Amino acid sequence: MTDIGYRGGNENPTAEAREGAGEGKAVSTARRTLAAPAARGKTTISDGVVEKIAGMAARDVVGVHAMGTGFARTFGAVRDRVPGGKPSVTRGVKAEVGEVQTALDLDIVVDYGVAIADVARAVRENVISAVERMTGLEVVEVNIAVGDVKLPDEEEEEPEPRIQ
Repeated sequence: MTDIGYRGGNENPTAEAREGAGEGKAVSTARRTLAAPAARGKTTISDGVVEKIAGMAARDVVGVHAMGTGFARTFGAVRDRVPGGKPSVTRGVKAEVGEVQTALDLDIVVDYGVAIADVARAVRENVISAVERMTGLEVVEVNIAVGDVKLPDEEEEEPEPRIQ
C-alpha cells in the first residue's frame, strides 16, 4: 500500500523507524512528496493586464497630459462619447509579455512647460514599480515616445459634432 499525501512528521522514515514498525507491519518508503501549494500550477498574465497597470501608472505622473497618438486620442474621444463607452486606460500602451519578463512601449502627451526628460524618467520609474509589484514580472525596458505637447491655450481634442 502506498501512502499518498502528507500526514506531518518525518517524510522519509529512518531505518530505526522502519524497524520499529514491528513484525508484520510494513512501512511504506515510497511516499509521494507534494510541492508547496504556491508551486502547484502556472500563472499567466495577459498583455492587456500589464497594459492596464502601466497605463494607470503613467497617467499618475504629473506632467503627463494624455496617452496615445493623435489618431488614437481622437478615436478614443469618439468612443468615449458613445453611450456605454468607457475611457480606455490602455490607450498609448503596448506590452509584450513573456513568462518572466515584459517590455513596454508608451506614447504620451506632456503638458507645456514641464521638463520632458524628468517626466519620462518619472513615468519609467512609476510604471516599472507598479508592473513589477503587481505582476512579479521583470520589466526589461520602457520605451517612451512623446508625440505632442499640450499648450495652455489649446482646446481639448474632441471631434466636431456632425450636423445632419
